[in-house]
Amino acid sequence: MVLYTTPFSNSCLSALHAVSWCLIFPCYWLLDQLLALFTPAPCQKNQLLCIVLFMPIYLGFLVTSLPFAFLGFLFWCPLQCARRPYVYSRLEDKGPAGGAALLREWKGTGPGRSFCFATANVCLLPESLARHNNVYKTQVRAKEIGHRIRNGAGRPQIKIYIDSPTNTSISAASFSSLVSPQGDGTARAVPGSIKRTASVDYKGHSGRHPGDEAANGPASGDPMDCGGLENACIVRIAGEEGGRHPEAPDPAAGDQARNGAGGASRGQTPNHSRRDGDSGSLGSRSASKESLVKARAGLDSGGSGEPGATHGKAPHKASVVKKVAARKRRHPDEAFDHEISAFFPANLDFLCLQEVFDKRAATKLKNQLHGYFEYIVYDVGVYGCQGCCCCRRCCEAHCCFKCFNSGLFFASRYPIMDAAYHCYTNGKGVDSLASKGALFLKVQVGSTPQDQRIVGYITCTHLHAPEEDSAIRCEQLDMLLEWLADFRKSTSSSSTANPEELVAFDVVCGDLNFDNCSSDDKLEQQHSLFTRYKDPCRLGPGEEKPWAIGTMLDQDGINDEDVSSPENLQKVLESEEGRREYLAFPISKTSGAGQKGRKDVLKGNGRRIDYMLYAEEGLCPDWKAEVEEFSFITQLSGLTDHLPVAMRLMVSTGDEEA
Repeated sequence: MVLYTTPFSNSCLSALHAVSWCLIFPCYWLLDQLLALFTPAPCQKNQLLCIVLFMPIYLGFLVTSLPFAFLGFLFWCPLQCARRPYVYSRLEDKGPAGGAALLREWKGTGPGRSFCFATANVCLLPESLARHNNVYKTQVRAKEIGHRIRNGAGRPQIKIYIDSPTNTSISAASFSSLVSPQGDGTARAVPGSIKRTASVDYKGHSGRHPGDEAANGPASGDPMDCGGLENACIVRIAGEEGGRHPEAPDPAAGDQARNGAGGASRGQTPNHSRRDGDSGSLGSRSASKESLVKARAGLDSGGSGEPGATHGKAPHKASVVKKVAARKRRHPDEAFDHEISAFFPANLDFLCLQEVFDKRAATKLKNQLHGYFEYIVYDVGVYGCQGCCCCRRCCEAHCCFKCFNSGLFFASRYPIMDAAYHCYTNGKGVDSLASKGALFLKVQVGSTPQDQRIVGYITCTHLHAPEEDSAIRCEQLDMLLEWLADFRKSTSSSSTANPEELVAFDVVCGDLNFDNCSSDDKLEQQHSLFTRYKDPCRLGPGEEKPWAIGTMLDQDGINDEDVSSPENLQKVLESEEGRREYLAFPISKTSGAGQKGRKDVLKGNGRRIDYMLYAEEGLCPDWKAEVEEFSFITQLSGLTDHLPVAMRLMVSTGDEEA
């Protein structure tokens, strides 16, 4: 299958489309700005004055641009029949950390390998529509969203080891709550007797304000080489045993730290390959001295922290911990780690986004994310008149004119082999103006010594939004399963010329616009999708796991000071009071009361409408996919009305040793 790198098959059509859009765009932009005047942004202090000043100007230019827009529309509309359903972009100059290098890392042998997925609804609508969700400045937000995702996924690993008389555990705390880079490279004490040591190298970050780190993570203009072990930050929290601090690490551990553990080179991503006793990643459950790094020089000169920070006790240097320890889980019955995180997972492999409707915003987002992801599929969907659409259940036919694309966006560190898009044909009302559908992707994640490709399937979708249309969403889920089966069948290779491929994972994610706690969503909760794919947050229809929280924020509180930063939102959502205040909860169709008036009777942890599902069947025989980590992410606070979610999936091959 050919991946489309341009919207049209030849340059003549592309040029004609560019000219027609140039004629349409002024009218489109002026109309958008005119409508936005009547929905004030939080920073807009005098709406009436803005309307009085700018409305005549916008109206005058709008009327002037209408003839040109009409002429452009006459050319633009027929061209949409020849338009391809997506645009594929690849960053050619990715260096040694590119997708080709990643393919050589896994041969399908050994204990297995982990892959990290994330999904988010980013609400990149035209300005006039975005303001209805209490977010604004779409173009600025697009750039900032890409910046935060790139820096969150590409940040150095941070491992925290806690020594106590009874246990040693590894914790994945947020970056800014543990260390704060200083311009002079000196250490700074933080609460809990945790110190930033001079062994952490913030290469390329000098001059960056610490407050920016809290929102974006460590950043630089170039793609960060975060896979190298020498970029990891090791923080040791020493407990007291018998009223005194534990002894310093033994010489053997110190020698190993000086010589460099594991022999990993820069550019590797060792947290993806699961070795015996290896930690995996920031959020993995175990750690060993093979996965640690040497402490850099400078601890003796400037890494001891501020005076008095340890209340007279001798500071402890970053060191190699000899014990293999399990990360503490929040729920004792759960088989994997789960957390509310202020950052996207380190070494994120696949990213699925929804509501990237604005084309200029999509381009800005793509340019930002190409700093980390080599392969991107964007501008997914169809435009213009798409003939007559028919609803299967009610047999109603209606004309489908699409003003917006599907809003789907996909980014990957691994090569994309095939892609396909299908538009849902049963949209209704205002929601039908967007070409909502499903994007199916096949990626290659490795190859065996016998030259068999190791592949994975990822589906990104966005379902019908109006809450009362449960039947439409169920029908769209039926379409999704049917299209996915066809896609897997059409893209599989089993001939002699193409050896049979080994399927490592099959993941479905996106904004499904229904939750698992509303009584009005029972029809969707019982859909067969949840028998074929497993939801890590779900116990059964209508029953969530205790730690799962909603992903839809209360739009009235998005811009509150209490949730203005990733750190603040993380802290708020960790408390039940905070969740009740800032998450959207189910509203019964039969109840006239709004959320604000019934806070005292709210149950559950909010509406979780953004899903991450995975298949346990249909994979390579004897291979098994298991969730290793699940995260609710607050790094996009103030930029969207949804919480991103992430899942790290461990694919076990059944081999005991590589």
